[in-house]
Amino acid sequence: MTQFDPRENYDIPDPPLRVIFSGRVQGVGFRWTCQRIAKRHSVSGTVKNLPDGTVELYADGGQLAAFLAEIETKMAGNIRSRNVTSVLDHVAFEGFKII
Repeated sequence: MTQFDPRENYDIPDPPLRVIFSGRVQGVGFRWTCQRIAKRHSVSGTVKNLPDGTVELYADGGQLAAFLAEIETKMAGNIRSRNVTSVLDHVAFEGFKII
């Protein structure tokens, strides 16, 4: 397993986005950290733990690239990988919520 590098460049698809983070991302304040960062970057969406130990994040609006970069920098020691995809269905988020 390679170490996750938050400085790794990647293309961000068109919003809204779905991001799956894996690693040690549950029980470490990951969702709370995402919510706090989302407010600073005017991002709306949701974040929740999944049964398989990953975290699912939906995000739209604001400064998405900066939002994701800050999450990945702050939680780099916990993130093993992430998968970013566009959400094809129209999704409207109000605020940023932990589910």
